[in-house]
Amino acid sequence: MARKKLYGGEITGHLDIFIADNEDEFEGEITKRQEVLIHGDPEGLRSFAKLLMKIANLNQENRTDLPVGAREHYHLRPNLELSKNSVEAIVGRIDAKGTGRFYDRYIAKNNKKCP
Repeated sequence: MARKKLYGGEITGHLDIFIADNEDEFEGEITKRQEVLIHGDPEGLRSFAKLLMKIANLNQENRTDLPVGAREHYHLRPNLELSKNSVEAIVGRIDAKGTGRFYDRYIAKNNKKCP
């Protein structure tokens, strides 16, 4: 990510994002996993959906302030856009401006090819 973008006001209503650590036990073997939970009231969820659509519909190629290879993204911060007890979340595009490439750590699901 090329820069930290802080706009504020993208989320109205109430939105809470947190990470839950879970353990499952099966036949004496313990499996640990994490889950990201996103909860909100109707207004908070609608504004989150609106932000996701804004990012998805953005034509990154037309953005003169976004360098080639960068990806549009928004920081959602505790006690500003999110609840006080939320974790900071970054929501953004996976495809880079100018190349369409995904970042290196991404592994596609179901053996689908990545750009």
